[in-house]
Amino acid sequence: MNPLLIEFPHEFETERLHIRMPLPGDGNIVFNSVQASLPELKPWMPFAHYEQSEEATEANIREAHINFLKREDLRLLVFLKETGQLVCSSGLHRINWQVPKFEVGYWADSRFTGNGYVTEAVTGITNFAFTELKARRMEIRCDSRNLKSRAIPERIGYKLEGILQNEDTAVDRPELRDTCIYAKVSV
Repeated sequence: MNPLLIEFPHEFETERLHIRMPLPGDGNIVFNSVQASLPELKPWMPFAHYEQSEEATEANIREAHINFLKREDLRLLVFLKETGQLVCSSGLHRINWQVPKFEVGYWADSRFTGNGYVTEAVTGITNFAFTELKARRMEIRCDSRNLKSRAIPERIGYKLEGILQNEDTAVDRPELRDTCIYAKVSV
């Protein structure tokens, strides 16, 4: 089936969160969130090492919007329902519509960490993928040293399928890193 013909909601809610696709005009809030979180993002996220600007972030958001509509990559922005503040960016990446399978990625605005928002968002996104997108396999991959990131799949029932040794390079120094692969499958 052609993924462009798959109908599904572009937004949904969890108990405390409003989760939706990125929209033109979101660049400013994402830029501010990244800027506030750079020290925590730099050890793990390659994009945190590039020169940041509001204009480049807005262009990136518009590309993400187009990719969402084309069903090539489903980035999702996560907001507090009560205040409308952006608390994290997540999404469904490395999509294989034939299976279908998705990889969940995420980063948090460090001003909002420690409140369970990322856990709630990833749980909601996982449920969304299984129910709305008929996912058969969900993955979360992360650096084995990123204990905060590893805690998310462990907390919500993903199974550690393996650790790929020397699978990638560190984003913040010239050394090899191991990658954990967590998965959840539908029966």
